[in-house]
Amino acid sequence: MNNIKLLLKYIAPYKWSAIKNILYNVLAAVFTLITFSLIKPFLNVLFNFEKIVALPDPGPFQLNPAYIDKFQNYILATFIGKYGPTGALLLAVLVVLVASLFKNTFIFLANNCMAFIRASTVRDLRKKLYEKILKLPLSFFTDARKGDVMTRVSNDVQEIEVSIMSSLTMMFRDPILIVVLVIYLFVSSYELTLFALVLLPASGWLIGRASRTLRSSSLTGQQNLGKLLTVVEETLTGLRIVKGFNAEEKMKTQFSDSNERYSKVFKRVIRKAYLATPLSEFLSTIVILIILYVGGSLVLHGSGKMAPADLIVYLTVFSQIIQPAKNITTAYFAIQKGMASIDRIDQVLDAEETITEKENAIPVSGFNDSIEFKGVWYAYNNEPVLKDINLKIRKGQTLAIVGKSGAGKSTLADMLPRFMDPDRGSILIDGVDIRDLKIRDLRYLMGIVSQHPILFNTSFKENIAFGVATAEMDRIENAAHIANAHEFIMETEKGYENFVGESGNKLSGGQKQRISIARAIMANPPILILDEATSALDTESERLVQDAILKLMKNRTSLVIAHRLSTIQNADLIVVLDDGRIVETGTHNELMEKQEGFYRKLHSFQAI
Repeated sequence: MNNIKLLLKYIAPYKWSAIKNILYNVLAAVFTLITFSLIKPFLNVLFNFEKIVALPDPGPFQLNPAYIDKFQNYILATFIGKYGPTGALLLAVLVVLVASLFKNTFIFLANNCMAFIRASTVRDLRKKLYEKILKLPLSFFTDARKGDVMTRVSNDVQEIEVSIMSSLTMMFRDPILIVVLVIYLFVSSYELTLFALVLLPASGWLIGRASRTLRSSSLTGQQNLGKLLTVVEETLTGLRIVKGFNAEEKMKTQFSDSNERYSKVFKRVIRKAYLATPLSEFLSTIVILIILYVGGSLVLHGSGKMAPADLIVYLTVFSQIIQPAKNITTAYFAIQKGMASIDRIDQVLDAEETITEKENAIPVSGFNDSIEFKGVWYAYNNEPVLKDINLKIRKGQTLAIVGKSGAGKSTLADMLPRFMDPDRGSILIDGVDIRDLKIRDLRYLMGIVSQHPILFNTSFKENIAFGVATAEMDRIENAAHIANAHEFIMETEKGYENFVGESGNKLSGGQKQRISIARAIMANPPILILDEATSALDTESERLVQDAILKLMKNRTSLVIAHRLSTIQNADLIVVLDDGRIVETGTHNELMEKQEGFYRKLHSFQAI
């Protein structure tokens, strides 16, 4: 029920289209009924010609089935008297034709409204899911596999479109048609209709039992598909390593196992889905045969006030209920299958947004004095990563953070732009807790250059200008010049319009890093966060990148995560982390004077 409410919430913005759809479906159902109810006067012309010709005027209009029946026969009698029985038959054919035209016109209009609802709802759902992914903290993606998240955005949303949204057409149209037809059947013979309705719950119970496990099987299938895509994503990302270590067979086995698991579940899901049509058709055949037998008995025994023509019309109209009922059954199976995808999407949409902005957040446009960490603690999965961090960075200073892998260096840096918030303590910029500031304003104060540069599959120009709304070409070129990137950019075929490839795979490591530095220069932030950008580069690239970094750091406050200690010897303050705690602080010279100091040991290891 909650999932249905979630789906209706997405449909709600298009309620007027839904109302129009319902109205058109009601009109289509009425004209469907008119089309088939005209079978009776047609039969009367053929089999009761003499009786109809002698019928009197039905008198003043009355809203009841008996009067309508008399009125139809009187019109036929008039036409028979004027044009003969052939003319009456032609009239019946023309009325049915016109009724059919109106019926199908309203069906088209109803489906047109539903097409708009379907396309718009799925678009909104995918948009909402993507925007939620952008809002979620980085810690969410530490646990969630990228392949699984991608499956939710692509396959699960598509499954909702195929299984649920496509079923809405039937769920909006067919119940209305059934209600209109059942009302007619009650008017025709309430005894026979009550008997027919008694049979429907039994068939519904059988269908419900068959579909009960479909949802859980579909959920398992989507989870296995996520794991399958994760293997593919990891293979593409690490293809160089896979080939370099001759691990192709290992990855084949891993993919084959995931593929086989998904295939088995998928076969179960499809098998159960395919059961819907034959099961509902067999049950409907049983129901209509029973009604045919009972109705025929009523006619033969003269009870129930049914003439043979009435029974034929009744069975004709009742037969029109069979297909909508089958459609509802098929839609029910499809919806149960699609609900698994709603569950998976709901897990992302309901995921906690731990990084939120206060209602009356303070705007900030500049950095004037200092950054201060006060008693900061942070734990991941209940394991402390940072423990009671206290430090202060003055405007214009360069702070270097060093320590062994896993000491908490990156976590400390990630807290400054609020990629994560401390469990205890606070981080202040100019004396104001960063949790009180507008998040966008806070992040505009900062430029980030990571150890592994992230580029997007677009042009040099767009990558450099990524952090700004609009940029003139001369500013972009100036940023590239400062980052020592202009020369190699101009050597490409299209210059600044040349695409860099997926993740910048057309560029060397040094070139990618210089583009990321140009991006930071373009943003012109007062605060820099540098995750040692030269640690994985060759000597020539390191020199060019290091030169670009020095230009970037000029007149800015910098927080540098250092892996190579030789690159931070001129830092204003060096902070040494070990097991999440600050164990030493000072300049390079001050720390080197400590004979048993932690920094001196790290330095000696790198000097060997």
